[in-house]
Amino acid sequence: MDDTALGWWGVPLAVLAGAIRVSTPFLFVSLGECLTEKSGRINLGLEGTLVMGAMSGYAVSYATGNPWLGVLVAGLAGTVFGALHAAICSLDRVNDIAVGIALMLLGTGLAFFLGKPYIQPQAPQLPAIGFGWWSSSQQVRDALQVNALFLIGAVLAPVLLWGLRNTRWGMTLRIVGESAEAARAMGYAVNRTRMLATMAGGFLAGVGGSFLSLHYPGSWNERLSSGQGITAVALVIFARWDPVLCFWAALLFGGAGALGPALQSVGVTQGYYLFNAAPYALTLAIMIATSSARHRLAGAPAELSVTR
Repeated sequence: MDDTALGWWGVPLAVLAGAIRVSTPFLFVSLGECLTEKSGRINLGLEGTLVMGAMSGYAVSYATGNPWLGVLVAGLAGTVFGALHAAICSLDRVNDIAVGIALMLLGTGLAFFLGKPYIQPQAPQLPAIGFGWWSSSQQVRDALQVNALFLIGAVLAPVLLWGLRNTRWGMTLRIVGESAEAARAMGYAVNRTRMLATMAGGFLAGVGGSFLSLHYPGSWNERLSSGQGITAVALVIFARWDPVLCFWAALLFGGAGALGPALQSVGVTQGYYLFNAAPYALTLAIMIATSSARHRLAGAPAELSVTR
């Protein structure tokens, strides 16, 4: 089978391939924010963490020739931003949403400033695993090139769900997120728990950023992120703070983002820019459809500032 023989059958294949690529940063950021919000804290600074992770991962990959080391450093950069967010929010009368916005601006500005030398050089990229070996079509083989980070995220989602439901640390995190006073009465360190949860969330967001610069689109520039960090917060609400549902929500959003390019590949160009807006329209529609007076914020940890 040659490439052109696929015709319209190539559209769902391209949407699937695009969903996997586009969803990966959303997946990691939403999983990280899910952990953070389970502790009763919102981190809107993950957009800055994402961009900082993309820049630092790309810089380290370029300097060392090892993209996996870049992923690790990107995660560590996210951990630092998470720790900073948690430390500031632990102070009296500090609003976590305002702190998050400030750190978003700090992260993006710092990344753009430090990343200027890396706009032109090409850093080593993360390898992809080919799942299309069975096909003679180059189009199929290209579409089924899956990056290892997506597979790690797909495994991590159910592991986190299991951990939240069946382990001591998961129970502690949920208690802190539901009632800080009850957690203190039981002897749990609320600020330390939230610090660790926010740091873990920052680490995952940084890893998600490294995917943008080290695989897709696979370069570093100041237009690399288009609001993935903020959108991932909406995905967590849509997924009702469930890591596995975060995985499916990220895939759904990724598929919507891949729809426009997939249709363009078969000659559908009319309304192309409207199709490019599909992910954002989908997010808005989903939030409206799932938010009612009866079900609004169902499953939200009680300590979140938006629920009080």
